[in-house]
Amino acid sequence: MEPLIAEPATLTKDEIARYSRHLIMPNIGVEGQGRLKNAKILLVGTGGLGSPLAMYLAAAGVGTLGLVDFDTVDESNLQRQVIHGTKDIGKRKVLSAQETINDLNPDTEVRIHETSLRSDNALGIIEDYDIVIDGTDNFPTRYLVNDACVLLGKPNVYGSIFRFDGQLSVFYADEGPCYRCMFPEPPPPGMVPSCAEGGVFGVIPGTIGAGQATEAIKLITGNGDPLIGRMQLYDALEARWQTIKVNKDPECPVCGKNPTVTELIDYEAFCGMPANDHEAADALDGEVQITPRELEEVRDRVRVIDVREPHEYQISSIPGAELIPLGELPQRMQELDSSEDIVLHCKSGARSMEALELLQGAGFRKLKNLQGGINAYAKQVDDSIPVY
Repeated sequence: MEPLIAEPATLTKDEIARYSRHLIMPNIGVEGQGRLKNAKILLVGTGGLGSPLAMYLAAAGVGTLGLVDFDTVDESNLQRQVIHGTKDIGKRKVLSAQETINDLNPDTEVRIHETSLRSDNALGIIEDYDIVIDGTDNFPTRYLVNDACVLLGKPNVYGSIFRFDGQLSVFYADEGPCYRCMFPEPPPPGMVPSCAEGGVFGVIPGTIGAGQATEAIKLITGNGDPLIGRMQLYDALEARWQTIKVNKDPECPVCGKNPTVTELIDYEAFCGMPANDHEAADALDGEVQITPRELEEVRDRVRVIDVREPHEYQISSIPGAELIPLGELPQRMQELDSSEDIVLHCKSGARSMEALELLQGAGFRKLKNLQGGINAYAKQVDDSIPVY
């Protein structure tokens, strides 16, 4: 396909020296590098995927990078979010990322959008960029990014990671399918755990993020065959890449022949889940919540059930808590007494809420969910317990 950036910018003498290894490649050359200089790319998220994306795109000479993120750097981020360092803990991610980019390439303009991407601001933020790269970790924002890109005619470079697996594609409705063509409906709430709940192998974001950066550069310079209409699946444990075809759905509600979604909607309602992990605990039913301090006051009078996995129990545990992993709960309900007061907990409160709803369906009524999970308990009650 033709280069997404039609007009190349003029390179300075210093830029010719910096990008010389690009310039001697006939596929890029002076014109391709000039197109990179004129390109404006929006990165939604400056976490696992956003880290390698921002660094490689800045190093490659992309002229303008927009960063969308509202979060702060946490110690648990540093295992994979390589754009941030120990000194950045507690700092806003967009500001930490900006410092790294400015050091890596002072010529790249960094535009800060210190906010979550929402239906009321997405179009206004995205419209000034040539490409949007999705580095998010939740379904509401993925559908929001997709729909906004379709409505504005922008390519959406998609990446997704979980544990040892990754996905990579380019959704560009002007040239092929969009995200909804492949995933018309989101998964049921709780079906797919977040990285915060399920974990992610630290190297995987680098693998997939570098792939996303590659696809963006191909689009900008008009090189190669972009992953439009195809998705790559990566299995790190098997060291295997698989490419599958993605067809455009003529009945797609966003990019089909007769679209029914012509403006941005409430994506949290559409997906039945909050758009980020920090909102998850707040979204749960307050009537069944118990705070860490409240639990400490009654801990010797209630039965505490830990629904995490055994390997997580080895990391940390609340004294006296019994381990019944969520996946085993349906078969082990007989170990519980419905007349007892039971407090359920997991890492952050989401899985234990699923366990609570499962037990409620079986007739249990004297149930509470530990708000914020064991990590909140560790921070508020017992700082000898590791936070992970």
